[in-house]
Amino acid sequence: MPNITNNSVTTTNINIRIDANIKQEAETLFEKLGISLSGAINIFFRQAIRLQAIPFEIKAKSPEDDYNDYFSPDVVKSILKSAEHIKRGESITFTIEELIAMEDGNIPQRAIDFMESHKKAVNED
Repeated sequence: MPNITNNSVTTTNINIRIDANIKQEAETLFEKLGISLSGAINIFFRQAIRLQAIPFEIKAKSPEDDYNDYFSPDVVKSILKSAEHIKRGESITFTIEELIAMEDGNIPQRAIDFMESHKKAVNED
């Protein structure tokens, strides 16, 4: 591939594979920022060279990260607490029919019994 001279700066082309949706989202973002995708990649490369490192933190995802993208910290805490209750067998499941009936205030007796027997555990959290 030949080099192209532009204002005494030699440039070259690179080919990369990237998810089409990611590329589109990035192009939309960079357009809002007033730069091209090529310009953004150049900024990334220059910053990496200047820092001699990836210019942002890279770390393994924790299970909470999957929730944090979508939920507030309080909701994440509640979801994780519920997961712990489920692991300890402190949960109850319902059929679709039961759930529909509960919309009208018809709580199954087994749900009432379950809530009563686990009231202490819930209050301790």
